[in-house]
Amino acid sequence: MTTVIETQVQYNNTYMMSTTGDYMIQEDDWDRDLLLDPAWEKQQRKTFTAWCNSHLRKAGTQIENIEEDFRNGLKLMLLLEVISGERLPKPDKGKMRFHKIANVNKALDYISSKGVKLVSIGAEEIVDGNVKMTLGMIWTIILRFAIQDISVEETSAKEGLLLWCQRKTAPYRNVNVQNFHISWKDGLALCALIHRHRPDLIDYSKLRKDDPIGNLNTAFEVAEKYLDIPKMLDAEDIVNTPKPDEKAIMTYVSCFYHAFAGAEQAETAANRICKVLAVNQENERLMEEYEKLASELLEWIRRTIPWLENRVAEQTMRAMQQKLEDFRDYRRVHKPPRVQEKCQLEINFNTLQTKLRLSNRPAFMPSEGKMVSDIANAWKGLEQVEKGYEEWLLTEIRRLERLDHLAEKFKQKCSLHESWTTGKEHLLSQKDYETASLMEIRALMRKHEAFESDLAAHQDRVEQIAAIAQELNELDYHDAASVNTRCQGICDQWDNLGTLTQKRRDALERVEKLWETIDQLYLEFAKRAAPFNNWMDGAMEDLQDMFIVHSIEEIQSLITAHDQFKATLPEADKERIAVMGIQNEITKIAQTYGIKLVGVNPYTVLSPQDITNKWEAVKQLVPLRDQMLQEEVARQQANERLRRSFAAQANIIGPWIQTKMEEIGHVSVDITGSLEEQMNNLKQYEQNIINYKSNIDKLEGDHQLIQEALIFDNKHTNYTMEHIRVGWEQLLTTIARTINEVENQILTRDAKGISQEQLNEFRASFNHFDRKRNGMMDPDDFRACLISMGYDLGEVEFARIMTLVDPNNTGVVTFQAFIDFMTRETAETDTAEQVMASFKILASDKPYITVEELRRELPPEQAEYCISRMTKYTGFDASPGALDYISFSSALYGESDL
Repeated sequence: MTTVIETQVQYNNTYMMSTTGDYMIQEDDWDRDLLLDPAWEKQQRKTFTAWCNSHLRKAGTQIENIEEDFRNGLKLMLLLEVISGERLPKPDKGKMRFHKIANVNKALDYISSKGVKLVSIGAEEIVDGNVKMTLGMIWTIILRFAIQDISVEETSAKEGLLLWCQRKTAPYRNVNVQNFHISWKDGLALCALIHRHRPDLIDYSKLRKDDPIGNLNTAFEVAEKYLDIPKMLDAEDIVNTPKPDEKAIMTYVSCFYHAFAGAEQAETAANRICKVLAVNQENERLMEEYEKLASELLEWIRRTIPWLENRVAEQTMRAMQQKLEDFRDYRRVHKPPRVQEKCQLEINFNTLQTKLRLSNRPAFMPSEGKMVSDIANAWKGLEQVEKGYEEWLLTEIRRLERLDHLAEKFKQKCSLHESWTTGKEHLLSQKDYETASLMEIRALMRKHEAFESDLAAHQDRVEQIAAIAQELNELDYHDAASVNTRCQGICDQWDNLGTLTQKRRDALERVEKLWETIDQLYLEFAKRAAPFNNWMDGAMEDLQDMFIVHSIEEIQSLITAHDQFKATLPEADKERIAVMGIQNEITKIAQTYGIKLVGVNPYTVLSPQDITNKWEAVKQLVPLRDQMLQEEVARQQANERLRRSFAAQANIIGPWIQTKMEEIGHVSVDITGSLEEQMNNLKQYEQNIINYKSNIDKLEGDHQLIQEALIFDNKHTNYTMEHIRVGWEQLLTTIARTINEVENQILTRDAKGISQEQLNEFRASFNHFDRKRNGMMDPDDFRACLISMGYDLGEVEFARIMTLVDPNNTGVVTFQAFIDFMTRETAETDTAEQVMASFKILASDKPYITVEELRRELPPEQAEYCISRMTKYTGFDASPGALDYISFSSALYGESDL
């Protein structure tokens, strides 16, 4: 009795398992017409007979005629028992027709019990010797027990066998396996299969495509002699048939698959091990690179910090300005590459941790002191030291500038005073009054009074000299010793002058009664000429006084003071005319009364010519002072232009940096596009930022001009160069870190098999509960997020989850940690058990593996990698050179020995 054909899905015009779990459903037409082809029938008879005998000989029997020897069902049941390893029901021993039908039905029932739906095949046709039905039944058995379980790269049966043949013969010339008929006619495909697995049996280079008979017979003979695959085909039949029988070819080729199954299993195991070792080698390379980069960066920071901490001031302005220039070179040239290295180090660390997590490896723990947090702390310490260094340099330069000014002023005043005091001690020590006449005595007395007036007028200058010396000492002037020595000499001399003056006055007063009234006109001249002369000395000193200003307002104040001084000149000129009038009166009296004037005015060393010369000198200094002040006005105006130029740029660059920081933050949380679109946007931002660098460089140039001009303030902007530098470095770091985060998300998405829609859903959920919009959730927000996504959380379970997403107990959950948690349960990664099982296959089920086996089964690089890291196997059954692959597999994943 026949059964109805049940076909659900066609599979390349052959056979396929149905979705209900059936092993094999034949096609509607079952190639019934093709079986009538005499050439194909002949090929199937020979192939199927040889295939059956290859199994029946294990039971000590065989068949001669396929349609005759299976009619009683006995050898058919025996064949099924041999190929399945199972016992069938006991056969009927009678020789009547119904006994034979019963035995055949038992065989057919067993075949059906294996999920095979027999189509148009009944026991009566087999018992009656129907060739077509008998061949169809044998093909069904072959398909079920020899071909159906073949699986290559998620394909099975015919497609799996075909893919296996294509992969094995791909490297061979003149071989192109596309089917199970004409692709095998020249015999090269069969020879290639044998050579691929046993190159010692066939010299493939000597085979010719134009000798198909020779190639086929070579393959048949070698397979039968060395591989225990009986000859199932005739070379002449295959070559002379336009299209050889597909079932016969498949049957024969399947024997090769099963013959080489052990080698295939070993190759698969070797490939898995190579893959795992390659991942481990790459991870170790990245770890070594991180350690090297971290060591170099930390060493640079260690060397740089003492240099920045050295706040020992130089004694000269030139040396301090060189220190400032060295610091500018450090900020412009030496530090920016280190900023990039620090950013790249963080990126490499994050990428490495992602790769380790995705390959199911333990997290990377850098050497002590080289954690990302250690580097961040060292960098923070560097910036803290750096922060005050530039300010200290500028303060010291201003202090030295002030010291140089005071020192010059001190020298000028000392020179004027010393010039005035020259000869005064000798004059005061004279005793000319002892031999002088009355008139001369009185003259000496008046002269001495004029000197005392002059001495009192110079008291202020001496006090100024002492005050400047004290300020130089307080400001730690480097040549304070010589200043103190000179100041002390002036003070000692001044005290001595005071003593001598008093002594001379006392002497003159003792003889004062002896003298008549001294010529009042000489005395009046002396009295009025001395203060006027002193005023001119002060005016000349003020007109030649050095000044330091830092703004338009300060120089304007000096100009105003100078204008006020010029306004006093007419009154001073009147005093000069009055003083000169006294001298004119003296001359007039002398001429009138015939008095002969001998020598100079006895009451003063000042002559009318001295007054005239000094007055001319004052008038000449006034325009020179005007010119100096106007030149300073021009310099301050230029400084103001520098301030405004810098401020105009800084007021644009500062907000631009802030805007770009905000835009990058918006891109990083944007869920409207794919990660690739986010990456493209971020790359564009990065390029825009790089292109903007020229504006920063120009601002640095203006800043250097400002510092060279010793400009210390700028009321036109709130942005300093330090603000811009810090903001720019943060912007570079933020864009690089954000790009790295998106790259890691892409890597996670691809490795975990997350769709873009799932990733968008994760991002939307994360953004909703990211209350502070800083890319992190605190634990309470994270709990709320999980509850909104359907998690039933208890305290213990939530604590467990927090140890996964926040292993360092930072108190926040990043987006990357959130994605890792959401995808961790479904991750499909290799495990220590899988690697262990692969090594077990290569070791032929031994608990250890030898060096020879590793070098035979693995590529040289991976084999030597294993040999150098595997420990010696110490089991009781160890052989020489045995290695422990079990502990090695566990160590790859950071696990203890399983």
